[in-house]
Amino acid sequence: MRAYTKCNLKKIKYCSGTTCCAQKIMIEKIWYKHSILSYLLLPFSWLFWLIIFIRRWLYRLHLKKTYHFPVPIIVVGNITVGGTGKTPLVIWLADLLMQQGFHPGIVSRGYKATKLSQPKLVTANDEAFEVGDEPLIMARRAKCPVVIFPNRPKAIKSLIEKYNCDIIISDDGLQHYSMARNIEIAVIDGQRKFGNGFLLPAGPLRESISRLKSVDFVIYNTIDMHLHPAIMLTKVNDPSKHIKVDELCGKKIHACAGIGNPQRFFDTLRQLNLQIIEHPFSDHYNFKSSDIDYGDEIVIMTEKDAVKCTSFVHNNHWFLPVTAELTPEFTNKLLSRLADCVTNKSITS
Repeated sequence: MRAYTKCNLKKIKYCSGTTCCAQKIMIEKIWYKHSILSYLLLPFSWLFWLIIFIRRWLYRLHLKKTYHFPVPIIVVGNITVGGTGKTPLVIWLADLLMQQGFHPGIVSRGYKATKLSQPKLVTANDEAFEVGDEPLIMARRAKCPVVIFPNRPKAIKSLIEKYNCDIIISDDGLQHYSMARNIEIAVIDGQRKFGNGFLLPAGPLRESISRLKSVDFVIYNTIDMHLHPAIMLTKVNDPSKHIKVDELCGKKIHACAGIGNPQRFFDTLRQLNLQIIEHPFSDHYNFKSSDIDYGDEIVIMTEKDAVKCTSFVHNNHWFLPVTAELTPEFTNKLLSRLADCVTNKSITS
């Protein structure tokens, strides 16, 4: 069994490797606190803001092309770097739209996926390294076509023409202004929010906080949206097998998370009365077998991490599925806004 590396990061007891520790400490110091280094990086943030400002105006002045589509486009994105809970919301949204009689399709960049020359339909049997971890989860759970391609307009065209989708959900893409959209939903981490409030690279912001004034809905994860853990854990190398969470109470458990905010996952496990040793990794981390090898001791992962580890896990590796729950108020407002879009066919860029 591998040795643990002690980590000085607040609230994190252990970390799987000194590189991970250094990354987490650096991010906390620069992005989520005001520090000397974050202030030193501010001039670069001002330059980044200028680039964003010029880019948006190029689209508004039609000097850069915006592609419009014959079906409604819903963008689920964020204004910060790192995970905020977009994937569970996209899955929830796809299910809601199917209940309303739509035939939705999901478009995603496919972060860290194999380089593609054409849009690719993601299937449940694909590998995460080929299509990306989040698109693979969506393809397995959303029950609607999921297409990946860096060029979102081309991916959307593929969903409409090949799969007869009558509404498109864009996983991320708030900053992809070449893609016209009907509805924008910004997801915010309810715990970390906007960090130090600075733009990249001094802070975690992709765009200024004022950008939220122009979106249709702002969803705070843990406030407006709750991610409910399943009562059963799923075996990573055999998804047909499950175990009740409470059967592991009192046992030594290693919790591994390579997501935007690993602490949220660790807090969830503790709320389920599990005693865990924390092993945080960077978002979209490419796991190796040695990263999660703790002998015969139990390992619990996020579903996003599990899809990347199926080829080298053992029988003691499990993942915890989560399901998004939104308020009835948000659901009603969203459906009302969507009805207006369908009726008026109003596309905003």
